Amino acid sequence: MFRKFAIFCALSFLAPVVLAAQTVDEMIAKNIQAHGGLEKLKSVQTMRETGKLNIGSFEARLVLENKRPDKFRQEVIIQSMAQVRAYDGKAGWQIDPFEGRRDPELLSQDDSKDLQISADIDGPLVDYREKGHKAELVGHDSVEGTDCYKIKLTLKNGDIRYYYIDTDSLLELKLETQTYIRGSIRENETFYGDYEEVSGLYYPFAIESGEKGSTDRVKYTVEKIEQNVSLDDSLFSVPAIKTAPQTAPKPSGN
Repeated sequence: MFRKFAIFCALSFLAPVVLAAQTVDEMIAKNIQAHGGLEKLKSVQTMRETGKLNIGSFEARLVLENKRPDKFRQEVIIQSMAQVRAYDGKAGWQIDPFEGRRDPELLSQDDSKDLQISADIDGPLVDYREKGHKAELVGHDSVEGTDCYKIKLTLKNGDIRYYYIDTDSLLELKLETQTYIRGSIRENETFYGDYEEVSGLYYPFAIESGEKGSTDRVKYTVEKIEQNVSLDDSLFSVPAIKTAPQTAPKPSGN
């Protein structure tokens, strides 16, 4: 009995030592390798992802497009109407016909935060130091009974992201985000599953997202991922506002 207790104490003492021996950079490198490797990730210059979005009883088509460096476009399509949100590398903009806004409008820095993150085609963990972020390996946690490594990433803008990485597959199972919007914190969580291989890289094909702690989640099912497709820069640039042609006034008769 004493021997078992001594072994338990020894293992308990060694656990943090083992965790500390594995640095956050080593963990991120293993995660990148599990996705297919850094060289393969960097070879993807453009990407188009299409799928189905379920928001309660509503169903929509979703098209996501990325292009290096830092360009992103998202279209949510319901019937014949499409909400467009995009980032051209410098500014975010949107067209939202569902709110009666058919002309493009620029977004504030806060409202375009998610677009800026999505515009990073490799993801914030890759080359995080060069991007001005800070990463920490903060321990273990479980996601629906699966043991995960937990990485805290503090973005250069102060927002925080917690990555839960499966200790077996070394792929993300969950992401928690803390985003500062106009002085208040918004906390969300995203769950990843059904990883599939596309041209040597592994992507989640089942994604659920919602407010932290809520059971109401938006469900997204990926149907197709295309790499290195032709994407013109104009897709990401703010469209010119179309104005009605002006007609010259008719001369008044005398």
